Parts: sequence; structure tokens; C-alpha cells
Amino acid sequence: MEGPALKLLIFRTILIYLCVLFSMRLMGKRQLGELQPEELVSTILISNLASISIESEEVPVTASLIPLFLIAALELLGSVLSFRSQWFFNLMSGRPKTVILDGQIDQNALRMLRLTVTDLMEALRGKDIFDPRDVSYAVIETNGNLSVALRPEREPARLADLQLKTTQTNATIPFVLDGQVLEDNLHWCGKNHAWLERTAEANTVLISEILLLVGNETEDYFLLKKESRHSGSSRKKDA
Repeated sequence: MEGPALKLLIFRTILIYLCVLFSMRLMGKRQLGELQPEELVSTILISNLASISIESEEVPVTASLIPLFLIAALELLGSVLSFRSQWFFNLMSGRPKTVILDGQIDQNALRMLRLTVTDLMEALRGKDIFDPRDVSYAVIETNGNLSVALRPEREPARLADLQLKTTQTNATIPFVLDGQVLEDNLHWCGKNHAWLERTAEANTVLISEILLLVGNETEDYFLLKKESRHSGSSRKKDA
């Protein structure tokens, strides 16, 4: 490939990448397993258009950009209509379907969803449920995920059930990740940079040498120091 052709390919690749990234940002961020049917279709079409535009030099860039942004616009329009109209949402995404009720598996629902009992049991095991009789209510959501409510007697005991008094604390969150200080998390737990410096000094490390520091609003924390490449290689050698 000659110089001008290579430069054109690099330019087209960067341009298409930025446009696809912008389109996906417009459509919103979801995990792949959480995509609704129309979102999955849009994602597949956009990826195909991008690959065609990059690989086919004879295809003008605009010939791919126009349908790319049109698909993103249709997805945005569909999201707005789904938000405003339950009928349109049901039309595009379907409805949740109950597959287990009071421990009884609804075989008709499984047939409608084209799910086997093996698929259902696998999804239950993914939620640490091995006996469908323990399930009070299970539904297949419109994105394909399984939501489960256990029978009351099968629910794990909670502190409230045991009538135990507890002290409410915030969740443990990161303060430093790979030497980068998360200022908002520090302030959220009532701490500041001075506390961080004292903590680093107490552990004889610099803040930039901290790989991970997590904690909450109490004085309890966990600090992990970065390992040098030399020490890491020596450990690997000893192993």
C-alpha cells in the first residue's frame, strides 16, 4: 500500500471511529446483555457500516456517515417514543414474561420465549438458586435477564429480621487508584488531602506509590502499595 493510500486509510479509520463513538454516546451506555432488541439491531448495523466504510476505499465516507447518524437518530427517536408511550415500548421491546409462579414453572411461557428448561435452570443457578420450588416469582425481562423473588422462608436472614442494632456506615469506596487521588470520594467520606498525606506517611509511602486505597467515613482503610517491576520480576522468578 502506497503512502497516499495508507494516509487515506488512516484518516478514514480515525474519522469513522470518532463518528461511531459519538453515535454510541448519543444512544446511551448499556452493557451488551442489557440491550433492548432495537438497540442491538442499531449496534450491529452501525458496526457493519463502519467496517464497510473503512475497508472499501471506493465507497465515499459520507455514504456511510449519513446512514450511521440516521440509525442513531432513529434510535433516539425510538427511545423518546418508548418513554412517552407504553404501547410503543411494548411494540418495540415486548413485555416481561412470568416463567415461575409459586414454585411452578410455566411451560407455555417457556415455549413462547423459546427457552428450554436447561436455559431456565442455568439462569437460576447464576443467581445461586438450584431448586425452582424456592422461587416465589421469576420473570424474563425485556432485555433477556431473569429477575427472581424467593419465597419468604427461603430469603436469607437480614439483621433487621434478627432485631440486631447496627451502626450505619457508608460503603467502602476507593480514595486512590493507581496513584490517582479521587477527591470527590474523600470529601464524601468527610476526609481531605491532609488525612490522605498522614495515611501515606503512616505507611511510609508516597501518594503516587499507592496502587489502591479504599475506606469509608471511619478510620478503617486498606492500602496496597505498588510493586516495583524489579520486585515483581524477582517474585515471579522465585515462584
